[in-house]
Amino acid sequence: MRDTRESRLLLVLLIAIAFALITVDIRGGQDSPVDGARQAAATVFGPIENGVASAVDPVGNAISAVRDSGERHDRVAQLEHDNAALKAKLGSDDRNRSRLKQLDKMIKVAGEGQYGIKGAEVIAIGAAQGFSWTVTIDVGANDGIQRDMTVLNGDGLVGRVTTVGPDTATVLLANDPDFTVGTRMESTDELGFASGQGDRPLRVELLNAKAKIKKGDRLVTFGSQSDKPFVPGVPVGVVSRVDPSGGDLTRTIYVTPFVSFTKLDIVGVVVAAPKSDPRDTVLPPKPKPTPRPTVTVTVTPSASATDLGQQQ
Repeated sequence: MRDTRESRLLLVLLIAIAFALITVDIRGGQDSPVDGARQAAATVFGPIENGVASAVDPVGNAISAVRDSGERHDRVAQLEHDNAALKAKLGSDDRNRSRLKQLDKMIKVAGEGQYGIKGAEVIAIGAAQGFSWTVTIDVGANDGIQRDMTVLNGDGLVGRVTTVGPDTATVLLANDPDFTVGTRMESTDELGFASGQGDRPLRVELLNAKAKIKKGDRLVTFGSQSDKPFVPGVPVGVVSRVDPSGGDLTRTIYVTPFVSFTKLDIVGVVVAAPKSDPRDTVLPPKPKPTPRPTVTVTVTPSASATDLGQQQ
């Protein structure tokens, strides 16, 4: 277009119209009469503008890069923070997966023993009333928990409820020196009483002094009258040592508990006892013995000995 009087007037007119449209658009806000046209234009031309801008505006990109360079240290720091948060989240996810595994295992035990359980989380270790082996769980009277209920997890016997509050309860662990539970040997049905010894194996006094017991035998709870404080059939542990029979009325054995009392997290309180004694059905399958390789050595006569025999 040539620089004439008419072209200048046309340019001034277009500029005036543009300012008028901008003024109307600003005053109209979200109800602007040109909003629909603007959205339609953005829909049609937006992708084209982005493509063209990235292709033909390297100077603008460079300016943006220089303008943002002052913020890059903050951006790197933010990325590092995000990565740390992600790692923490992954750690939390790993913990959640571990807890889910514990819960699944406990539900399987409850199903095999036909125990009605109330799931709980260990929220504190050691009660205020002394140095006994206890934990606090996040369920209480409001959840139907009562004193002298059996507590278990996916591995076996955890303990029994001793104190109940509205929303929490205290559990005396099976390894506490004041803890005693009636036990029954797997298969042989030999009865005894197991007592806690802190971080040492449980001490079990068998009623039959002549009972034939060997290392690796397993025990379950015998059960109590009216199923309190103990329901029957809960796995207790594995025999780790047997004292020689010395003519006493009882026989002492030592049992490594199935439960690790220093790693308690998800537990279940037995709120409904089984209709019948599950006997040994809750015990896990016995580990298969590892086969020992047999080495056969064949002695081959040496060449010198063979030659010596031929010479004779």
